[in-house]
Amino acid sequence: MAMWDRIKDQAKGLQQQSQGARGSGGHGRPGAASGGGSKAQLVGVLKSQLASLKTELKSGAYRDASMAMCALVAAADGSVDPAERQHVESLILQNDVLKNFPPDQLRQRFNKHVDQLTYNFQQGKTEAMQEIAKAAKKPTEAKAVVQTGFVVAGADGYIAPAEEQVLREACAALGVSPQEFGL
Repeated sequence: MAMWDRIKDQAKGLQQQSQGARGSGGHGRPGAASGGGSKAQLVGVLKSQLASLKTELKSGAYRDASMAMCALVAAADGSVDPAERQHVESLILQNDVLKNFPPDQLRQRFNKHVDQLTYNFQQGKTEAMQEIAKAAKKPTEAKAVVQTGFVVAGADGYIAPAEEQVLREACAALGVSPQEFGL
């Protein structure tokens, strides 16, 4: 539990830095300090904290929920073009924690959710959220699913409002406070 307290403290500090930069004339995209630094810093912190949990994150529930989360982040704006699909799949396969699982399993689960979201976004989103909610039984895994989504969403240095929204919805499905992640 102490680790999650550290993450919350780091996230709170970064959120305060972001708010201070915006309040003192920082410009840029909404929710980002000048240059987008604070969200990028938070993504870095979450990525390293997630890596420290690698040995604990080996369950099928974490794997499946994470792939649903990644698909939702990729489709947050309502569509996924082939280049975006390939980019997110590449991020998944390079993720140190997700290397706990065979690449074919990850690809299959991610693409299944992306296909469902592409075919019928609302139905696909409902099914992805149901898959994500299954990880709520274990708090460490629940938070790790959100962290995984956050890392994928922030890989380009910017987290779009639609991505923040699906991350907040995943937090609700998992019983995790979005404030822990600066959302």
